[in-house]
Amino acid sequence: MWLLFHVLSAALLFASSPFGDSRTTPHASISVTTTTLDVSPSIQNTLKPFSFDPRTTPQSLISSSSSSLALQLHSRTSVQRTSHNDYKSLTLARLERDSARVRSLSARLDLAIRGIATSDLKPLDSGSEFEAEEIQGPIVSGSSQGSGEYFSRVGIGKPPSQVYMVLDTGSDVNWLQCAPCADCYQQADPIFEPTSSSSYSPLTCNTKQCQSLDESECRNNTCLYEVSYGDGSYTVGDFVTETVTLGSASVDNIAIGCGHNNEGLFVGAAGLLGLGGGSLSFPSQINASTFSYCLVDRDSDATSTLEFDSSLPPNAVTAPLLRNHELDTFYYLGLTGISVGGDLLPISETAFKIDESGNGGIIVDSGTAVTRLQTETYNALRDAFVRGTRALSPTDGVALFDTCYDFSSRSSVEVPTVSFHFPEGKVLPLPAKNYLIPVDSNGTFCFAFAPTSSSLSIIGNVQQQGTRVSFNLRNSLIGFTPNKC
Repeated sequence: MWLLFHVLSAALLFASSPFGDSRTTPHASISVTTTTLDVSPSIQNTLKPFSFDPRTTPQSLISSSSSSLALQLHSRTSVQRTSHNDYKSLTLARLERDSARVRSLSARLDLAIRGIATSDLKPLDSGSEFEAEEIQGPIVSGSSQGSGEYFSRVGIGKPPSQVYMVLDTGSDVNWLQCAPCADCYQQADPIFEPTSSSSYSPLTCNTKQCQSLDESECRNNTCLYEVSYGDGSYTVGDFVTETVTLGSASVDNIAIGCGHNNEGLFVGAAGLLGLGGGSLSFPSQINASTFSYCLVDRDSDATSTLEFDSSLPPNAVTAPLLRNHELDTFYYLGLTGISVGGDLLPISETAFKIDESGNGGIIVDSGTAVTRLQTETYNALRDAFVRGTRALSPTDGVALFDTCYDFSSRSSVEVPTVSFHFPEGKVLPLPAKNYLIPVDSNGTFCFAFAPTSSSLSIIGNVQQQGTRVSFNLRNSLIGFTPNKC
């Protein structure tokens, strides 16, 4: 009777919903229908990448409630100022980089499904087991450099050389730039010098690590690697084992690329820490049962943590972690629906499922900024949101954003809540600042979702900001814990 009462209450509540026809579930009655966007603080944040003085950044120790380690965390903005003169140009650079990232992920999946090895392609521009300790490292926003990625402070070698590395759940191979450089891009830290490390050890061609590479060659019985990305970025060099240090914990014999020929849009970072699901990723090599991160605001000099083998927060909203039999790198999410203002969109659950061929599905990705949805799904989401924001002032679209508003005269606005829905009635409502973002410093805000013609949908890091995202690899769960940075 209690359940029937609440179902009837929900039906009455949404019978005259301004968001149009939609599917409504019993769980809609406990959904948040509207949320407030604080406009003024968001606009103020757009000025931070240009006013922050990297030379005066205080360094501090930050403890994590889910880990026994306390680490000195470094903001990416504390290293180098942005080269852009205004927030609009910074936004456009981010979106251009983001589009290249999405093309790269979609192309990689398409090649895997078609059975084409990446070793058949060229860049566009030219083993030991370890029981993982509870390890964590710093996460800082790198978007002030126009990249949209997040960085972690990592020690490489013995003694450890501290460098910034991009965190990437869409990649498996770990690598960093190494001396001598045939071609290296500019990075914030000195180039890693292998001769200064006592733990540097080249891998031979018959090792399991070398044979696990998508692209490798053999020279004098030493393993050479190449990783190429769809945006024209690539890295080529020696595949070796090294000691990797996060905080006070060190892990020996981690397979890592020592790149002597590197090109691309890595923007200040020394290399990349692969957090994907393949055998060469960092979590796989340390046999981690879980890892989690919380992504700070993209315009902030604040910091958070990357943690390994820490427990799932008790209040986490959990969903199935799924895998694609054609490509083990990506982390697919068991998403069942999306709601706007408490009303589920009229889309089939199959819109988010992987089919037998490996097409479709939706992944959680740390490197993509803006969430991409199949065009039909995106259109339903956008149209529902527009219906719920008729009282707001629309303005012209910006780049890939087709739904934008003029909030220049507003200090705050009330908007319909966008929520992700998972099996067993679990719901994750998003804060308004995670889907209405400023694109300039003049009060233009855009709806931060975008359509894709690819079958692959992606939950991007704008929607993940301020939420601890936990990957329970052992139990195949993804957890989302708001305000747990």
